[in-house]
Amino acid sequence: MSRSIPPEIAAVFFDAVGTLIHPRPDAASVYAEVGQRLGSRHTAEEIAQRFRSAFHLREEEDRREGWRTDEERELRRWREIVAEVLDDVTDRAGCFAALYDHFRRPESWECAAETGPVLRELARRGLAVGLASNFDERLRHVAAGLPELRPVRHLVISAEVGWRKPAPAFFAAVRAAAQLPPERILFIGDDPENDFDGARAAGMHALLFDAKNRHSDRTRLAGLTELL
Repeated sequence: MSRSIPPEIAAVFFDAVGTLIHPRPDAASVYAEVGQRLGSRHTAEEIAQRFRSAFHLREEEDRREGWRTDEERELRRWREIVAEVLDDVTDRAGCFAALYDHFRRPESWECAAETGPVLRELARRGLAVGLASNFDERLRHVAAGLPELRPVRHLVISAEVGWRKPAPAFFAAVRAAAQLPPERILFIGDDPENDFDGARAAGMHALLFDAKNRHSDRTRLAGLTELL
């Protein structure tokens, strides 16, 4: 499909982290600040590498388990990631609690400047706007506290529906939330496999949010304003 929205589309669902919302400051800096308060010697650069490794390991575990999840699984996921990334802190429980709570707060996140105007315009045109994310219950607190996300009508969270993207069951939950057939839904996200390929496999239209043009083999969106 083109970057503009075809007339048969009635709902546009966005991935959350990396597409519409971004940590402020970046996650590695937050981990480094909390870790150093508790005795860690890892730099932000080291933490960024360690985080990628730990996160990838959990993704592979979920792949082997067929992408099943729930709130307990997500809590365990983040507890394990924090323990691996900041393995030299003096208080592991306190470190995890501080980081988990930090990313629950709306002020720890920000949206790009065009996000609010684009979402409002989509809603004005009669399109249902949704968020569909591999996150947990914290996303409800974040979304409720960011004024740019007020046009969002539907919120699909993996820990609540029991499946992570790219599981077909996750996208079935998106269809159920929108109460639309898949061909009337456009899905936009920054992950080639989880967002773009997963949505396409489910019969939806898809665009890859790819501001740095890293994936020219997929129909990409360099900025949200291209939708309009």
